[in-house]
Amino acid sequence: MAYEMPRSRTRPRRALRRALVVVGLTLFVCCVGAAGLAAWNFQSVRQATGPAKRAAGAFLDRVAAGDHAGAYDRLCAATRGRWSLPRFTSRVDTPPTISRYTVEDVTIASRDGRRSATVTVALTRVNGAVDDHDLPVVDGDDGWQVCGDPF
Repeated sequence: MAYEMPRSRTRPRRALRRALVVVGLTLFVCCVGAAGLAAWNFQSVRQATGPAKRAAGAFLDRVAAGDHAGAYDRLCAATRGRWSLPRFTSRVDTPPTISRYTVEDVTIASRDGRRSATVTVALTRVNGAVDDHDLPVVDGDDGWQVCGDPF
């Protein structure tokens, strides 16, 4: 009569535990990598939209304060070529004038290596009316400037 050794249950448990540890570590590394990638992506977008938002804000701050020459200086050369300072001042002073604004969205685009943005703002007029406006902003030699029809 042959004697058989009872099967040991420790080996499958050890293999299962090892596989679970490997799977757990792999998931942990993937989650950390995904979180790092998301943080990097968020930072990249914020760094791209920040200067465009500040340029639009600087322009609109001057418009709301009645500093027409300061606002005019925030326009790109092409737009200044289409709008003389007296014409620009006349347009800014046309009722109802802007009393304040809120930046609602910034969209960045790049064409032929030149970055541009569309800054969507809610303009509040002195009469209380609020209207949305897309302000075109470009990254030129002098930094970000409003370029295109400002109104």
